[in-house]
Amino acid sequence: MRIGIVCPYSWDVPGGVQFHIRDLAEYFIRLGHEVSVLAPADDDTPLPPYVVSAGRAVPVPYNGSVARLNFGFLSAARVRRWLHEGAFDVVHIHEPTSPSLGLLTCWAAQGPIVATFHTSNPRSRAMIAAYAILQAALEKISARIAVSEYARRTLVEHLGGDAVVIPNGVDVDFFAEAEPKSEWQGETMGFIGRIDEPRKGLPVLMRALPKILAARPRARLLVAGRGDEEAAVADLPKELRPRVEFLGMISDEDKARFLRSVDLYVAPNTGGESFGIILVEAMSAGAPVLASDLDAFVQVLDQGAAGEVFANEDADALAEAAVRLLADPARRAGLRERGSAHVRRFDWSTVGADILSVYETVTAGAAAVGADERTTGLRARFGLARD
Repeated sequence: MRIGIVCPYSWDVPGGVQFHIRDLAEYFIRLGHEVSVLAPADDDTPLPPYVVSAGRAVPVPYNGSVARLNFGFLSAARVRRWLHEGAFDVVHIHEPTSPSLGLLTCWAAQGPIVATFHTSNPRSRAMIAAYAILQAALEKISARIAVSEYARRTLVEHLGGDAVVIPNGVDVDFFAEAEPKSEWQGETMGFIGRIDEPRKGLPVLMRALPKILAARPRARLLVAGRGDEEAAVADLPKELRPRVEFLGMISDEDKARFLRSVDLYVAPNTGGESFGIILVEAMSAGAPVLASDLDAFVQVLDQGAAGEVFANEDADALAEAAVRLLADPARRAGLRERGSAHVRRFDWSTVGADILSVYETVTAGAAAVGADERTTGLRARFGLARD
């Protein structure tokens, strides 16, 4: 099958949607399918052979964050050329309502289109206001996928229609088989995310840290991600700042080792999350998870059976839970065991097969419609009536 996948966000800026698309493309390539991914990318960005650059992206505020998107006449021309050269059996667009390549592709593409909705935003006035503009593009979509029930709810409430829920995928064994790193072990808490993005929740964790470190004098916080490190610890007492270690951006291999090493992974995100891929990665690596009680996080954590949750944005609740878990190896071992079992449902062997089934359904439907149209045309040409 010839599969075209459209990434709305810049390929060179790490994010859950980009990782999902990368892993999905590589899963299908391993199965023998021909895959091309169209994505925004700066000129000097090294790209995998299956990625085609649609040109440089620009930063745009989107869903409580800043997304690097690609839009305009030049981008539209590149989309049309990519579609023409690809001659795809199916086109899979991610975030078709964002002002980026997905929407341009919806307008330009012919044939079966599958769309995946990642965003969870129950109060999106912009999406409601843009409905009239989006409607013509959305009507061309053959099948809709939502990565969670909360993403599906956003779609239903703002745009109408429905979607099948297929979660984000993870290569579970990649994380489960990673080698721990000794310098990242020893009563360590881990955080991965953009330091400067408030909704990722690092400020909440920083407010909780004095209480955690007072109760656990040997504990350390390891932070992986880009951003202003000095600003992140500015409100911490100076004597506590050495207990926070910033690792900067880390590779996929080091991320797996990081999650295999820490005693507790903390996800203090404050909102705007429709899924929580980092939780799945942490569970895959065997890291006990402590997360804010966002609806999407609670669902990923099997209603709290596969990880513990605390009240969103409550630094005291975070501190109390972290201290309790760091002091209870048996509880952490239990979370590790349940998480490792629960996470198998997110493995690409399951998620990829479900997405491929959607592709096969829409391509079969398109073939049937095409055959019926050809038959109707021949009957009309030769003046034959239907039976």
